[in-house]
Amino acid sequence: MIIRSALLAVCCLPLLAHAAAPADGVYVTERGWGVLSVKAGAFKLDTMGSNAHTCQVEGKLNAQGVSRPDTAGSDERCELRLSREGAGVNVASTPGCRYFCGMRAGLDGLYLKPAAGCEPAQLRRQRALFKQQYDRKDYTGAVATLAPLLSQCQRTLDWLGEPWLRNDLALAQLRAGDAAACRATLAPLAADAARSDEAIRNDYPPSDADAYLSVLKATRTNLKLCR
Repeated sequence: MIIRSALLAVCCLPLLAHAAAPADGVYVTERGWGVLSVKAGAFKLDTMGSNAHTCQVEGKLNAQGVSRPDTAGSDERCELRLSREGAGVNVASTPGCRYFCGMRAGLDGLYLKPAAGCEPAQLRRQRALFKQQYDRKDYTGAVATLAPLLSQCQRTLDWLGEPWLRNDLALAQLRAGDAAACRATLAPLAADAARSDEAIRNDYPPSDADAYLSVLKATRTNLKLCR
């Protein structure tokens, strides 16, 4: 019996380790639709679904990475499980967690550890620096600030953040005297930019279509400038 108990203890160690709460840090989903922050046993989750629907929830985690945030006024309880998966965090929720979400948004998925310099707050700082450089006509410096974000952070950039970044970088490249680089940066957007607004609207929910068409309007202008 002692031997059997010892074997059971050994076999279960990996499961116990897997159940440990995630390490402190910021985690982002692929394509940037969700951001998870973990610090000192507390977490905050923000996600964006289609048509501008969102989820927002925060709370405390136990030692196994489980949280049961209050769903006051609802008959269903919410249980969130945040488990380590490689360098990232897998989030799984019960149906009661819909309490914190719009109809077209969700919480579940793999949240990745962003590449160095690619956390949302770091991106905002670099974008602010880029604007300062661009406004004072330091176009070479502006390109040097923004180009690494596109190459290093692409996996976790959100679906609108990446095309806006491409447009800003392309303009800086053009002002720096490199029209070829401008065209290359905008190339992934060229096919959609060539489509009609009506065709774009047919492919996206209303709010998403409006947001994406704003990007494409800028892209169409910038492609003409980069010729």
